[in-house]
Formats: sequence, structure tokens, C-alpha cells
Amino acid sequence: MKFKLIVTFFFVFLGSSLFAQIPGLERVEPAFWWVGMKDPKLQLLIHGNNIAASSVKLNYPGVKLTEVHKVENPNYLFLDLEIAPSAKPGSFPIVFSASGQQNLQFKYELKARNLAANRAQGVTSKDLIYLLMPDRFSNGDKSNDVVKGMEETTLNRDSIYQRHGGDIQGLMNHLGYLKDLGVTAVWMTPEIENNQPHASYHGYAVTDYYKIDPRFGTNELYKAYVEKCHAMGLKVIKDLVHNHIGTESWLIKDMPMKDWVHQWPKYTNSNFRDAAVMDPHASFIDKKIMLDGWFDHSMADMNESNPYVQNYLTQNHIWWVEYTGLDGFRLDTYPYNDAAYMADWAKKVKAEFPHFSIYGETLVWSVANQAYFTQGNTVNRGFDTQLPGVTDGQIKDAINEALNGKNGWTDGVNRLYSIVAQDFLYQDATRNVIFLDNHDMSRFYSVVGEDFNKYKAGMALLLTMRGIPQMYYGDEILMKNFSNPDGLVRLDFPGGWPGDQVNKFTAADRTEKENEAFNYVQKLANYRKNSTALQTGKLMQYIPQNSVYVYFRYDRQKTVMVVYNSNETPSAITTDRFTERTAGFTKALNVMTGEQLNSISNLGLPAKSVTILELK
Repeated sequence: MKFKLIVTFFFVFLGSSLFAQIPGLERVEPAFWWVGMKDPKLQLLIHGNNIAASSVKLNYPGVKLTEVHKVENPNYLFLDLEIAPSAKPGSFPIVFSASGQQNLQFKYELKARNLAANRAQGVTSKDLIYLLMPDRFSNGDKSNDVVKGMEETTLNRDSIYQRHGGDIQGLMNHLGYLKDLGVTAVWMTPEIENNQPHASYHGYAVTDYYKIDPRFGTNELYKAYVEKCHAMGLKVIKDLVHNHIGTESWLIKDMPMKDWVHQWPKYTNSNFRDAAVMDPHASFIDKKIMLDGWFDHSMADMNESNPYVQNYLTQNHIWWVEYTGLDGFRLDTYPYNDAAYMADWAKKVKAEFPHFSIYGETLVWSVANQAYFTQGNTVNRGFDTQLPGVTDGQIKDAINEALNGKNGWTDGVNRLYSIVAQDFLYQDATRNVIFLDNHDMSRFYSVVGEDFNKYKAGMALLLTMRGIPQMYYGDEILMKNFSNPDGLVRLDFPGGWPGDQVNKFTAADRTEKENEAFNYVQKLANYRKNSTALQTGKLMQYIPQNSVYVYFRYDRQKTVMVVYNSNETPSAITTDRFTERTAGFTKALNVMTGEQLNSISNLGLPAKSVTILELK
């Protein structure tokens, strides 16, 4: 949608002030809340035709209506409530009155918080994340494939841009597959409503913040999904988009105020240059376009300096955690957000859920650029961002270079060594999410030229390196393709649909090579699940020599030695230079082959391979 149409929406709704009647309320958000929250303040968004003409009253012990805000659009009111610690769970009417009209009442409910130990437990370096796109993973409920009345009602699995019918029930049907693989946390791309006319499957153009997309399921089903995951020992990550909103959202078609989103004289894209945010020499306009420019014609840029926007987004995200008990947030397009607001947002989320995990997507061009956005860098920012970790694209690029590049002073495997050496820039690099690919980039198996040795080496580096490892759906069965166009890396998981000719969820339908890949990942992932050294142990690395890179993961219980031979031919090394970590050890177990080594003084290394040794 063109920007000029949105400006038109704004001026059209101003005309609604001519109406005197109070029809039914269209929205009260959040529709319910909880007692016992750390923050006693709550701001309700009320939406209805000319609702601003109403006076508002409520009466409930422990709940005080402190202020009623009228804004530019008379179809909105914002109510400030204060909920005392003494308030009890229960319901009460919020009464809207207008002269000469019948009163309207909304029954508002305050619920008791669920304080179970397995809720909002956080995702850490002990976990392995599995990322999937619900529309492309599995169709478990064909009745919601097409929902009448929505903007996009086509279903075409032959198109990489149209919806394919995957849903939350489909994922729930295959949680056992993920558990068996060794996964401990599941991240879906946004499952929130995206009622857009085109390519609404990806989820990044939200149109209703409080509603699961009906083509994926319902709010109740999503809650049941989180509960089932927790019962199986799996954690859940929710993907959030602070930066932008779908232009078909009701909040855009009838905006509360003109500056709900960033307005420009004509349509203006972000320049996508994160350096402008941190550059001490940057021009004002470059920084403004980076932060306030739109992500796409169909994705309006939210004005996060607007206090009503801030309250709305923060409360919505807290609402989803308390409602479902999910365990972590992945924050889309993090560098494009208002930094001061995001710091305040993170403080408020952490206050309610102390163990909850947060990491931001930062697809930027250096370690310094990534670290700039993380918490603890107060010298550079002047304040603390409160962002524990980021998606570590620099490790991803370095692993690819280590596998594909020719060795030089900072090339080949030396790139990986030098990137890890810059961990001093982070408060804690183990909170970063490390990965080989995702839904926005070429699949890993294709990046390494479908070289199976490189594939295994990459998976081994991913699952033994510091940080929180994340896999992309289908990597374990050698799904491939390049990201131009993006849809090619978002193909359906074979077997996820009734009638699929093959079912890659089962070993019987996988090829010999696919089973070898699956079994390799499964064995290492489950070993990692039981190895505190790989989960939370320290890392010590050695400067690569002769194109061989060695690092150790260790704690009081165990020491694991990881050796990557990046040569195209077999190599051999002596281990005397590693005595700082090998002293006292004389034997080892090859984790992947099961071979027992009675001596570790000399090691033979296959070409383009990672050898993982548990020292004895």
C-alpha cells in the first residue's frame, strides 16, 4: 500500500467526530490482565465509533482509573489504570456514558497469575533451537487452510509466494520428531495474524497483535502448543516485530493519531544502513532514514517514541508471556527500533519474568556492529540497551569462510579464530544465538556446495561452539536452495502434508545420505544435551596452524577437544602445544565414531573434518 493512502485514512477518520451515538465497542486491548504484576500500571486501548464522546467509570477494590486520554482520533480512548497489590482476581464493569445515550459496559477481568516453575523459563546455551516457518512445516488441520473474509484466500503449494497450509497443529503433531532429534527449544516465525493481500504466510506484517492467524490456529491452540512443549521438555520462543506493522491492520486503517507511525512527505524506505546508528560522524538525515524509513510499502514503520505505541507494544508482549508461559523472544529487525524504548521495554519484560530470554536479530557487518546493540556497552551508547544477546551472523559467516575459503592471515579458518577472539566486545557472548542459515538466507547445504564432509564439519562447529545453537528446519535432512528468491529456502518439509509422496519425518522415506545427516546431527545434539562442557563450559582456542583449528570446551566435569582440519587432504598433528588443557589426560573418546584412543599425543585428521574428543 502506498504511503499517500495512509495519510488519507488519517484525515477520513477525523470526520467521525460528527457522530454522536455510541455503537458497540470494537476493541478493548488488552481484553484482560492479571493481578500481582510487578508494574501496577495498565493502559487500556478502547476503540469504537466516537467513543471519545463518552465519560468512563469503574468501581473495583484495588483498581483505580487514574486518567482518561482523548487523542486525535475520536474513535479512541486510552485509559490509565493502577492495580494495587491488594487487588484480587475477579471481574468488574467499565461503564461508558454519553449524554442522551444508553450506557455501554465492558466486563473486564483480572486473572490470577500462573507461577508454575516451567513457565517463562528462558532459553540459554544449554538449549538447541529449531527454527521453522509454520506455513511450510506441516498441515495438521485442513479446515483452516482457507478462511473466508481474509484478504488472501488462495492456497497454492506450487507457488513459493502463496500460502501452503501449514499450521500450529501440524507442528504439534511432530514435536516428538524434534525431541528425538535433540532439539530443546522451538522458534516459529510469527504466527500472529497477517491479514495482508499477498505473501501473508511469513508473518512479519502483523495486522492484529492479540490474535493468532486463524489459518495457523487460535489463541487457545497456541497456548495448548506451549503447554504441550513444556510437558515434553521443550521450550518455546516467540518471534516479535516491534519495528513495523502491516498496512492492512485495523490500527493503520483507523489510526489513533497521525504519529502512530512515522510519516514522510512521500514514501521513504529505510536505507538499511545500521552504521548510521552508531557512526559518530553520521548525518542526522541518514540516521533518521535508517530508523524511521519504512521497511516495505506494506510494512508501516511504528513510531516507538510515541508513549501510546510504547505502552501498547510492551503490554501486548507481556500479555502473551503471561497468557501462554512461553520462554523467550526473538526480536526481528532489532537495529531499526528506537533504542531508548527498546531498553525500557526489556527492563519491563525482565521485571515480570526474571528468567525470560531475549535476543535481537542484527544482520550487520562486523562484530563491533553486533556488540553495539547488546547490553553492557554503556560507554558507546550512554545507556544500557538491556539486550542480552543477538543473532550472531558474524559466527555464521566465519564458519562458512572456514569451510569454503582459502587460508590466509585472516581468511579461511583464521577468520573463525579471529571472530571468536573478539568476544571481549560482548558482556557475555554465550547469550548470542549462533546459526548456519535461516529463513532469509541460502540454506547451509547449498552454501557448502552440497559437500557432505563440509556439512558435517559445519554442524559439528555449530554444536560445539560457544553460544545458543539454532538450526533451520530441514537442515537435518539436507534441504537445499539459495535465497534468490527467498521462497526457495522456504519450501515445504516433505511429509508434512497428507498425500505427500515421501515422508522425511521417518527414516524409511529418507535417502541413505539424508539418514546419515539426520543421525549425525541427532547423535551430536543429544550428546550436547548431556554435556555441561558444551552447554555452559568455558572456551579456550588456539591460533590455527597448518590450516588446523583447535579449541576446547571445559568445566569441572568434562573437557571436550574440538579439532577442525580445513585442509583438502588428511593431516596429522601433535598435541604438545595444548598441554594447558590436556595435562592429566592420556586417553580420549571420539564422540562421533565411538573409537577409544589410548593416546592423544598424536592425532590423525581426515580432510575437511571436525574431530570431537572427550578427554579421559
